[in-house]
Amino acid sequence: MIPEKETKIEKDDSQEGKYGSFGLFDLAHFFNRIIKNWYWFILMLFIGYCMAWVYSKYYAQNIYASNLSLSISNNTSSYFTPSQSINFIWGQGGNQDGIYLKKMLLSRTHNEFLVKELELYVNYSTKGVIKSTYLDKDDVPILLEVDKKHLQQMDYPITLVPKSNNKFEVVLPEDGHSRNLYSYETEGFTTVDPYDRPDNRTIEIGEWFTAPNLRFRLVKNPIIQKIDLQNIIVKLSTVNNAVQDIVSTIGVDFDKEIGTIMIITKRGYNLNGTVNFLNKSVSELQKKRQADKLIVDKNTNAYLQENLDNVRKKLDSSAYVLNYMKTTEKLYDIKDRDEKSLNKIKELESKKADLESKISSLRHMKNSLASQNLEKMISTTAAGFQDGVFSATISELKDLYLKRREMARIYKPNSEPMIEINKLINDARANSNGVLGNYYSDYLEEIAKINREVMQANSDLTTYPEKERKYLDAERGYNMIEATYNSLLSRQNETQLKIVGNQSDISVIDPAKNIGQAPIAPNIKVVKAGIIGGLLILPMLFILIGELLDNRIRNIKELLNATRIPLLGVIGNNTNETMLTVLDQPKSSVSEAFRGIRANMRFLAGSDRGSKVILVTSSIGGEGKTYVSINLASVLGLSDKKTILLGMDLRKPKIFGDFRIDNKYGISNYLTGEVEMSQIINKTKIPNLDVATSGPIPPNPSELLMGESNIRFIQDLKNLYDFIIIDSPPVGLVADSYELMKYSDTNIYVVRHEYTEKYMLKMITEKYHNGETGNLGLVYNDYNTKQGYGYGYGYGYGYGYGYGYFDEDKNYKEPLLIRIRNKVREIFNKK
Repeated sequence: MIPEKETKIEKDDSQEGKYGSFGLFDLAHFFNRIIKNWYWFILMLFIGYCMAWVYSKYYAQNIYASNLSLSISNNTSSYFTPSQSINFIWGQGGNQDGIYLKKMLLSRTHNEFLVKELELYVNYSTKGVIKSTYLDKDDVPILLEVDKKHLQQMDYPITLVPKSNNKFEVVLPEDGHSRNLYSYETEGFTTVDPYDRPDNRTIEIGEWFTAPNLRFRLVKNPIIQKIDLQNIIVKLSTVNNAVQDIVSTIGVDFDKEIGTIMIITKRGYNLNGTVNFLNKSVSELQKKRQADKLIVDKNTNAYLQENLDNVRKKLDSSAYVLNYMKTTEKLYDIKDRDEKSLNKIKELESKKADLESKISSLRHMKNSLASQNLEKMISTTAAGFQDGVFSATISELKDLYLKRREMARIYKPNSEPMIEINKLINDARANSNGVLGNYYSDYLEEIAKINREVMQANSDLTTYPEKERKYLDAERGYNMIEATYNSLLSRQNETQLKIVGNQSDISVIDPAKNIGQAPIAPNIKVVKAGIIGGLLILPMLFILIGELLDNRIRNIKELLNATRIPLLGVIGNNTNETMLTVLDQPKSSVSEAFRGIRANMRFLAGSDRGSKVILVTSSIGGEGKTYVSINLASVLGLSDKKTILLGMDLRKPKIFGDFRIDNKYGISNYLTGEVEMSQIINKTKIPNLDVATSGPIPPNPSELLMGESNIRFIQDLKNLYDFIIIDSPPVGLVADSYELMKYSDTNIYVVRHEYTEKYMLKMITEKYHNGETGNLGLVYNDYNTKQGYGYGYGYGYGYGYGYGYFDEDKNYKEPLLIRIRNKVREIFNKK
């Protein structure tokens, strides 16, 4: 951005607030750094691919799943197969029997039975060089039989190494034997006395291995194995842990089209293990359902038979009384009988007898609940109703009673777990009694209604003589007992038919089967993508953090937008061993950049005066202030302009070293009156360029630079030279340069690429726009040529680079991306 002579910067309040404000994040530079560090991404990609390959080959444990589908019929008659709404307990709707079956499949009782039946607390695996593979009992040549009467150590790896003649070497860990041992009989832990590590030894099949923390023997597997295993690792787990692990891997869903079809899924590390478990689980569930139905139906049949026997005695007694009255009183027929009223009374008393029979069944059920003897519970059909809520609560009670018996072995009666289980039992019992109480109330209400109707009908029979009324009462009593007997007999026949035709209401449609299913997890592709993506993010994250924490100037366009100070030129990276680049490498691009700065200075205000005092400063040391001063003075001297370079950075003198001048006497000596002006002016190999070094470091540099002697010194030099270049102190450290700017015609502020901090420019920017510093221009120093032409700004340095224009072109090599681009263009442009 080169301002013309009449260029004026319009300022308003909105712009003024933005001066010196830089963006938080430079997206272009961020992507540029990513491209520059491409090799890190290639390295991370390679490492990520290797890690993903090793993971999938040696560490990933495949998880398999097998499915079983079954159908549920609705001809149920057990508390353990509810057919009505059980929303009261589980808040579910729709297929209630299926929901209950799901609960059974996931219940602790059912799965604990399977764990013990299949000995799923014994876990088998084999280990290769790195990876362990889980095995099913069908995959191993021998099975480990645990002595349940002996205490065993849990999660203690027992390695079995096959030997000749059906022998196996038992190899135990060097350490890790525990004093806390588990009993499979009590399902609890016991602490034993200290003992030495058990020795390894070789045993035959059928021989017991006995140690303080283990006792087992090996049993030959009847299933012939196809794969020879180098080792078999066995670990024992508690029954409770085995049950929890299994329940967590079972899933139950219902078919969307047919709600009575269930799909059961089992996940596991071994496919055969999931298949065997599912088939065994459903098989045992079928047996249990069948047995549960038989228990209830047999209890109901026995109860009905007992009641039938009692009612039969009453019926025989009533028949005897009726026959006696017929024979003794000769009452075979009553004249003018009111058959309508008598039939109505007979019908009402039959209903009453049936209701009283049902109430008797309700009492029996309430007594079973009170005695906690649920095994003697009868079917709700004996009480004349079907209620899924009651059936489900009875099943829930049965499970809770079993669980309480198990917990009583471990916990004290007043412990928190026992209090909680008792609360659940009381709640379930209250729910059951509540259901029975509702039916009991309904039946009593119906009986009361019948009694009122009977009393009304009896009023029509008051006209009969006393003798005839006694006969009618006897006849009514007989009819009522007969109705009760017939009702009980009908229910017994129904129950007996169920017992005879009893079969499981669960039928398997598709059993679980090993058909070579692929593993369902882990998703190797996702894991690979995650590993590789995570490693690729690492260098990007480091670059991003570096960008956010880095507050240095690196973008020319952003610099100019933030400061609104004219740019005089861009200086590239100095490859010369000294700071005399213009003298040593006159045809270099850097030298040409200094010539451009010389030309652009004419556009700054104040250039029309005969003499020109040019002050060069920067924010802090190291930004190239002295380097720009030396080479700018060299360019002016080579253009036949009489120029002098003044080293006025009295605190840190530098110029004398590059020009090989003795710094014994300099400006500090002259300003203190020790020497004459002629004694501090030194000639250089450029005829028109003189240098006045700073001299020895004085104790009061600020007072010397701002004193009258220095002002007269500059005025005297104006009469002798066309240009006076002042290498002044950095403004970010001391205020000397701001005072010297009052006497300069042009001020150059040096900003070094990726070195100068953004906040350092705030002060000079504010002074410039407040009019405190005039005729100011920026020089962007040490710009990296490898970043390409015009990075961030598109002006100045870099023109013609790589085309034989400068000395550097002989060693110039195009960047890789440029070479690839040119090659692609060459291919597509061929005719």
